[in-house]
Amino acid sequence: MNGDWLLRGRDGRLTVYLPSGDAVLCRAERGPTGSWEDTPRTVGGSQKVHPGAAVGQGADGYAHLAAWRPTVPGESGLVHSTHFRPGLAPLDWVPIGHPDQKGDRTGPPAVAVDGAGRGYVFVRNKGGGVSLRNQKVKGGWGGWLDLGGPEVEGELAAVTGESGFVELYACVPGGILRWRQEGDGKKPVRAEGVDAPVRPGTLRALATSVEHTTLFFTDLSGDLCAWRPGEKPVTLLASAGPGPVSAVRCVIEGHDCTVLAQRSASGRVAFAAYPTEQESAGAWWTESGPPLPADAMVSVALDEHDEVVAASLSPSAGTVLLTRRKDEPGLALEAWREI
Repeated sequence: MNGDWLLRGRDGRLTVYLPSGDAVLCRAERGPTGSWEDTPRTVGGSQKVHPGAAVGQGADGYAHLAAWRPTVPGESGLVHSTHFRPGLAPLDWVPIGHPDQKGDRTGPPAVAVDGAGRGYVFVRNKGGGVSLRNQKVKGGWGGWLDLGGPEVEGELAAVTGESGFVELYACVPGGILRWRQEGDGKKPVRAEGVDAPVRPGTLRALATSVEHTTLFFTDLSGDLCAWRPGEKPVTLLASAGPGPVSAVRCVIEGHDCTVLAQRSASGRVAFAAYPTEQESAGAWWTESGPPLPADAMVSVALDEHDEVVAASLSPSAGTVLLTRRKDEPGLALEAWREI
């Protein structure tokens, strides 16, 4: 899953989105901090999709999902679904086509939702750049737009700033490319990037202030770095393990903090926290929970009380584990439990 797959809905309940063979499933809390639905729902109806779906969420709490589906032998097309509220079934998958009109999968999609609740689906095209299709101001979908940017590698990182404008980050050999909207409903345009030795597949972006989004990535030496446009990347700490971090902003003891989570090399989930946009304050990993399978993913979110909640998902084991922050100083967590 590309993006945060543990989300808080507009009613405060949490939902997890789960890959399952040729489908994407969702499962929600029955009530805030309560029990969970026994049976997951299938996203998009009975239509089969390829693994590697993407999830994004708007300020309205609605989740937008995109995935590749098989069409004719050797070809695929992208589909989109919206999930309005935990406890409801997501809408059926709607075909939105292929960035090159036809062909097979070109890369994993990424999804962001602008301040007006419109979905933006980004994907690499056959030329190695990025293409976009988004919902229009007056409804429906616009045509595919080629945003350029050759030699894009790995997963894309899409994010919506506090301004409500969408941004996209992509890894290329020796650096990071960035696109940004300059106005409501405008086509994202190339903006300032940065030269950096980036490991593909490790990008994760988070809105960290009215002015900035922060991009987290792992460099080729294995360090986790943070970058905000207009500044130089800074090394935060050594990466706990492979893959991207999951990140969320929260208030801890009255301070605006950024919490990071990542499956560590030991197999457990590692957490770190530091004052938001103050990487110079330092951070360190603290491991939590049982060792997880190699394919395990981690996602962090805020619950209805704006407290940190984290989930781990192992597709091979078919298990989802959950923990929440305790009512104690610091980032103390409850025991992990299976839902």
